[in-house]
Amino acid sequence: MNIYIIRHGETELNRQGIVQGSGVDASLNDKGSRQAQAFYEEYRQVDFEIIITSKLKRTHETIAPFLREDLPWEQFAEINEISWGVMEGQKPDAAMIQRYQSITKAWDAGDFDAGVTGGESARMLGERLENFVRTLKTRPEKNLLVCMHGRSLRALVCLLKAESLTQMSKFPHSNTGLYLVEYKDGQFNFQLENDTRHLARF
Repeated sequence: MNIYIIRHGETELNRQGIVQGSGVDASLNDKGSRQAQAFYEEYRQVDFEIIITSKLKRTHETIAPFLREDLPWEQFAEINEISWGVMEGQKPDAAMIQRYQSITKAWDAGDFDAGVTGGESARMLGERLENFVRTLKTRPEKNLLVCMHGRSLRALVCLLKAESLTQMSKFPHSNTGLYLVEYKDGQFNFQLENDTRHLARF
């Protein structure tokens, strides 16, 4: 099984630095749509048998060019972005940035129960992604395209690499950056990580 995992294209809130999380369902901006089209042009020849996205429309819009080919499509809430609680919809000020950094540092140190008021912890994120990994392992398809979100993608990569969530910060996640993973003999083997060569089509 070959699993092509990408982050969604850019939204206007991404550009402005406004926190989205799972509670703000923003659309792609013009740049994000061009990124999505560039990815499609690069990978349209892959024989994808299923498209998998989160429940949020920025992932739906990113894979829209593939959906116009009437490919099967399934949505999983398990790969939604992490909930950033009271931070969502806010443009970070100094206090918010400090709070965010304290939380991510706590995760880096192994405190997976740290989180934002009204949001999810790394432990909660990891648990729902573990459910998704179990689903992936049972899929019958040979080529899958998965579109998801930055923080949830980082956590998923940790799980697929059998690494602790303390390692999330080391995995980059550009808009439409590709992680290509082969699943063979019960192991996930990474072929590409955050590959953005398709964006040269800009």
